[in-house]
Amino acid sequence: MKAAVYYAPEKVKLEKIPIPKIKEEEVLVRVKVALTCGTDRKLYLRGHPLFSPPFILGHEFAGEIVKVGEKVKKFKKRMRVVAANSAPCHHCFYCKIGKEELCENFFIRLSGAFAEYINIPKPIIKDNLFEIPEGISYQEAAFLEPLACVIHGIEESEIKLGDTVVINGAGPIGLLFLQLAKLQGARVIIVDLSKERLSLAHKLGADEILNINQLKDEVKTVKNLTLGKRGVDIAIEAAGIPKVWESTIAMVRRGGKAILFGGCPPKTAIKIDTEDFHYGELTIKGIFHHTPDYTRKAFNLIGQKVIDTNSLITAQYSLGEIKKVLKKIITREGLKFAIIP
Repeated sequence: MKAAVYYAPEKVKLEKIPIPKIKEEEVLVRVKVALTCGTDRKLYLRGHPLFSPPFILGHEFAGEIVKVGEKVKKFKKRMRVVAANSAPCHHCFYCKIGKEELCENFFIRLSGAFAEYINIPKPIIKDNLFEIPEGISYQEAAFLEPLACVIHGIEESEIKLGDTVVINGAGPIGLLFLQLAKLQGARVIIVDLSKERLSLAHKLGADEILNINQLKDEVKTVKNLTLGKRGVDIAIEAAGIPKVWESTIAMVRRGGKAILFGGCPPKTAIKIDTEDFHYGELTIKGIFHHTPDYTRKAFNLIGQKVIDTNSLITAQYSLGEIKKVLKKIITREGLKFAIIP
């Protein structure tokens, strides 16, 4: 099969390698579509501590089952399926206290979808493999994993009807946050530096769009748009930049909450005004990954077609054009790209 194999930072080769052999409790899926994301960009530029090269890039995908292990009962050949990229162990300390996203024994698959075939292991089959319903395309279904992560952030934010929310970052994640926040009944302000992304945010329901390139002080500007200029009820960071983490926290009113979603580079730090944090009783919460419950909810929302995912796809490319796609994601051109093996 053809696969995009990572060897070192910025060194990916399209190669022909053997089709994966499955075990008796696994299934083999022919990838019909794989999506790019911010994690792919990070992997391409600096690798990942969980994976030793060579490995195959890509982890947001949907496809068709072509082979089923003899002990797999629920899934059959020719089923259209979508999978999340991990499964918790269900018995470690964090799983037992209801924090499965922090599982100590994660069976995590962060790569492998930029290929013609991918094998799905037993833990993921058990928790996070779903048959795609009729009327849902492979491309729509492939949003399962990122949407599940965003649902995690939305539920932890505890947005209430009438709340004012700011989202810093209008990339694919920020635009998913926007749509879910609107479903919660919030008024949403979204901040970015891309005119095109902000235009799409307006189309998807943002009440206010702010181009950071046109602002002298983004924190003050956002606060001026809130009741009494106090600040937003909930501030969401979706950029993965330490400076944006700081401005996100600064936009929150007393007693409000900051949700820090975007992963920053290793060994970075931020500064927090301790007076505002302490006397303002701020809640600052980091958000990482998803759980089987969040993937189930994401699957349901995709099936209900209440989330516009197609608008987040900039273009489709063949797997043979992977180098062109990687170049685009490095320069942050477009939003997401669909790779069709």
